[in-house]
Amino acid sequence: MSQQSEPDRFRITALGPCTHPSPLGMSTVSGDGVGDYVPDDARVLYDIVHRLGEPVNCDLSFEKAGPRQHLFFQPDKTKAAVVTCGGLCPGLNNVIRSLYYDLCSNYGISELVGIRYGYQGLNPKIGRPPITLSGPFVDEIIHFGGTVLGTSRGPQEPAMMVEFLRRERIDILFCIGGDGTQRGAHAIAEEIARQELPIAVVGIPKTIDNDIQYVNRTFGFITALSEAEKVIDGAHAEAKAAPNGVGLVKLMGREAGFIAAGAALANGQVDFALIPEVPFRMEGEDGLLAKLRRRLHRADHAVIVVAEGAGQDLLADCPDARDASGNRRLGDIGLFLKDQIQACFGAREVPVNVKYFDPSYHIRSVPANTADSILCSELARHAAHAAMAGKTDLLIGLWHNCFIHVPLAVSTGAVKRIDPEGELWIAVLASTRQESW
Repeated sequence: MSQQSEPDRFRITALGPCTHPSPLGMSTVSGDGVGDYVPDDARVLYDIVHRLGEPVNCDLSFEKAGPRQHLFFQPDKTKAAVVTCGGLCPGLNNVIRSLYYDLCSNYGISELVGIRYGYQGLNPKIGRPPITLSGPFVDEIIHFGGTVLGTSRGPQEPAMMVEFLRRERIDILFCIGGDGTQRGAHAIAEEIARQELPIAVVGIPKTIDNDIQYVNRTFGFITALSEAEKVIDGAHAEAKAAPNGVGLVKLMGREAGFIAAGAALANGQVDFALIPEVPFRMEGEDGLLAKLRRRLHRADHAVIVVAEGAGQDLLADCPDARDASGNRRLGDIGLFLKDQIQACFGAREVPVNVKYFDPSYHIRSVPANTADSILCSELARHAAHAAMAGKTDLLIGLWHNCFIHVPLAVSTGAVKRIDPEGELWIAVLASTRQESW
């Protein structure tokens, strides 16, 4: 396999020269009123913020995503497959539908199949046979949550999965999922490279936690914020309706608190937002319990939003185990906080009314809203463009509002997190007016 000559660590692997003209009928001339192809040397800078007078470093940059004028794969002889892995997320069906129409209607490939129940579907010993996708099958699926293909967690043996792709004559594999899924996609791509097979692997980033590197926003995140905000509204109503009422909401966010922070900021009625990136204490004058007592003394009610991965160091029985995707199993910080609050006020013989909300499974299983539907379509379209041009071992990123190609080796294995000194957390602190820990 050949590689482009870009010298930096964001170099994208290509299967070989592109010799087939694109059927999209786009233009190479700007200003003619026709959409343009994207040249391979178009780049998106890693850092767009510079001080006046300082030199701009153009070496550190990403390959810009978009349609290429020439393709590696001949469309009418190309068969592709799509697989969804990991937990549910709003928008999975939107991506599947958009991939079908971008590949089959616009590029005119011969067939797109859906792999059943995640990477298990690439293991013939335990998986179900793939299904051929069609217009009637995908037309209405965007109105439903979940994934019509099913999903599962956990890896399968790369050589076995590659043998399945070879035997099924699949030329392109689209992998929709989070960090664990993309690590699996990278392992598949490495095995394909070892065997020198002309099969492209393209990742489409999916995580409701919004914590994938080099992806400003993953699909499903805005829908999650919208649904979480409704739950916070309910928690606020419950808290106000009772003396010393506390609405306690646990939201998703294993290693990063983007949902908790974003929902708190959007709602504007949250008094305490607790995230994994900012440790907090329970005891002492600067601890959560003392701050909560002062809040209830002032206003008679309070709303607390906590990310599931926050405060794990406070749990005495925090498990040291991993799930099938390799994620650390978390202790239940929500129930811990509920018990601690009730015990604290009970010891002081002060009545407290704690209403606990855990809407995680509801939030991740709803259909995508308008903003996420658009993002799903854009991600699918750029994934189709990259794959047809023979680009492989990459995922589609979103950086400075531009779609980019990111090598899987670079994007996986590290979690994007909230910067405690950044604009988002500063805005949350201003909104909640919670004191420093």
